[in-house]
Amino acid sequence: MGTTQPIRKEDELYSFRMYYADEKPNVRNYTLIVLGLNTALRIGDLLSLKWSSVYNFQFQSFYDHILIHEQKTGKRNNVLLNATAKDALQAYFNERSPEEGEYIFTKTTCHEKPLNRSQAYRIVKTAAVHTTQEDCISCHSLRKTFGYHAWKQGTPPALLMDIYNHSSYRITQHYLGISQDERDEIYLKLDL
Repeated sequence: MGTTQPIRKEDELYSFRMYYADEKPNVRNYTLIVLGLNTALRIGDLLSLKWSSVYNFQFQSFYDHILIHEQKTGKRNNVLLNATAKDALQAYFNERSPEEGEYIFTKTTCHEKPLNRSQAYRIVKTAAVHTTQEDCISCHSLRKTFGYHAWKQGTPPALLMDIYNHSSYRITQHYLGISQDERDEIYLKLDL
């Protein structure tokens, strides 16, 4: 079994993200993938989110940021909800009509408990099998894909290190698979 990888190819990423919107419609699964890709939160933190974390029931609107206490590190993290994440959440909210204290990602038959990690893995893996050529895709790939594409778009390494709470850029490079990509580019440029 290999190391979890980000989804590198943009066309595969688009197909992966849209799998539960277009191929096998399921608004909960689509929202899980979109939120994971757009927030870089670990799957445990995503699954622990409640609607009150993202939606202001009094003013009937989504928050711009969500404040989360990361399970792994215990640190507070203030994460922006971009337009894509809000749109996915809105569609899911409209379908569910949730109560304030409900978890966002639950079984369709029981809204009192969150999905477990195994169920989330199956959701992600099913979409990956049908849309990507990469074998090593898991829930953690959502987090890595965020950073990988941020790096490709020119995000400063220091910001990525901060988002991931890494102590060095070398760790971030390894985490996102950037080192291998940079080595591959050397081979692709050479035509001896």
